Amino acid sequence: MFIRKFGSITVAGALLAAAAACGGGSTGSSAGGGSTDSGAAKTLTYWASNQGTSLDSDKQVLQPELDKFAKQTGIKVNLEVVPWADLLNRILAATTSGKGPDVVNIGNTWSASLQATGAFIPFDDTLLAGVGGKDRFLGPSLAATGATGKPPTAIPIYGMTYGLYYNKKMFKDAGIANPPTTWDELIADGKKLTNGKQWGLSVEGASVSENAHHAFIFGQQHGADLFDASGKPQFDSPQEVAAIKQYLDLMAVSKIVNPSNAEYSNGTEAVADFANGKAAMLMWQSAASSFKAAGMTEDQYGLAPIPLPAPGSGGKQVNGMVAGINLALFNYTKNKDGALKFAKFMTSPEEQQILNKAYGSLPTVQDAYNDPAFQTPTVKAFQQILANTAAPLPQVAEESQFETLVGTAMNQLWADAASGKPITEESVKAKLTQANQQVQAGN
Repeated sequence: MFIRKFGSITVAGALLAAAAACGGGSTGSSAGGGSTDSGAAKTLTYWASNQGTSLDSDKQVLQPELDKFAKQTGIKVNLEVVPWADLLNRILAATTSGKGPDVVNIGNTWSASLQATGAFIPFDDTLLAGVGGKDRFLGPSLAATGATGKPPTAIPIYGMTYGLYYNKKMFKDAGIANPPTTWDELIADGKKLTNGKQWGLSVEGASVSENAHHAFIFGQQHGADLFDASGKPQFDSPQEVAAIKQYLDLMAVSKIVNPSNAEYSNGTEAVADFANGKAAMLMWQSAASSFKAAGMTEDQYGLAPIPLPAPGSGGKQVNGMVAGINLALFNYTKNKDGALKFAKFMTSPEEQQILNKAYGSLPTVQDAYNDPAFQTPTVKAFQQILANTAAPLPQVAEESQFETLVGTAMNQLWADAASGKPITEESVKAKLTQANQQVQAGN
C-alpha cells in the first residue's frame, strides 16, 4: 500500500475521515486507471466527484457531454464517478503511485494541500490563456485554487457557497414574515418553528466536512484565524471556541435542532429532513436537485444569507465559504494536450450552463450567466453571497488536517449535546486543543 504524508496525515490514517469538500453522495467506488496504453492519445480517464443524488445520476448527466467531447475531438473519456467518502484517499494514492486518472475533480478546499504534493500540472498564465484567460473566471472561485502567489493547482468548474434555506409555508404558519438577519432572530424563529411535528433547523452533526465548514464560517464571524502568520494552527483560540459553542448551542441550549441530527453523516440526511418537512431551516450549499428529487418545488422554499455579525462586533462580515469543485490534471498523464482540451471544454460557456443547471450549482465563468436558469431568486442570492460575503478556507497545506481534526472533534461534541451532556467553553476548548496538538507540519 502506498502511503504518502499529506500534511503529515497519512492516506491510511486520519484523512480517511475527510468527507466531501462541497457536498456529495456516499456510495461505493471502483478502481480506475489513467491513459497509459498505446491508444493514450485518443483516450482520457476522468474521475468525477459525486454531485447529484447518486453515482448513476451523475453518469446520466455527464456521459452525454463526454460523448459530445469525443465527437468534437476524437478523444474518448472513460468516466468514473467517485463518492466523496473515497475521493481524497483515491487521489492521494494516485499521487504516490502515479497510477490513476488523467483528470480529476477535487473539492476546492483541498487545493493547497494537493498542490503541495507536486502531482498536478500548474495552470500558469500560458495554460490559463488556453482556457480563455484568468479574467473569464469569477474571482471568488479562483481564490480557492491553490496557495497565494503560486499558479493554481486546478481551475474551478462548479461554484458553491452556503445560504439559509427556509420553508415559506412553515414561516407563514408560525407568523414569521421574513427570514432571520441576526443570530438572535434565527434562534427566536427556530423556537417558534419547533413544535413537536418539526424542528427549527436541521444540521449534519456527524459530517466531518459540514462541521469544519461551519467552524470556519462562524469562526470568521467571531474574528478567529485558524492559522497564524507563520502557519501555526490556533484552532483553540477564544474566538474559535466561542464560534463552535454558538453552533452547538443550537441543539444543546436553544433546542431547535433534533438530537438525532448528531448522527447524520452522509451529506443527505439534513437535506432530506428539510425537503420532507421535518425541519424549517437548513444552512447548506446548493441543494436544488435534492429538493426536486424529494418532490419539493422552488416556490416552496426561499434562500437568504446566513445572519452576519453586528457591525463593530469585532467579527468579519462573512457568512459563507468559497466552496465548489475544481478540475485538476495529473502531471503523469500521457495525454496532456487532450487533458487541456477537456479542461477547456468543461469550462466553455455551453458546458458550464448545462452542468451547473443539472447540479443547481453556479457557473465559475462570467460568460455563462446569460442563461435564464441563473437569474432565479435562489441563484441570485447565492451569487451575491459568493461575490460579497464568502471567504476561502486557508490556502495552506495543513488545511485538510483542520477539516479532519476539527470536524471529527465536533462530531463528538454534537454527540455529547444529543445525550444531554453540558457543552461548555472548557469542553469545546479541550477538544480543539487536542486537534491543535495533532497537526503536523507539511513535508
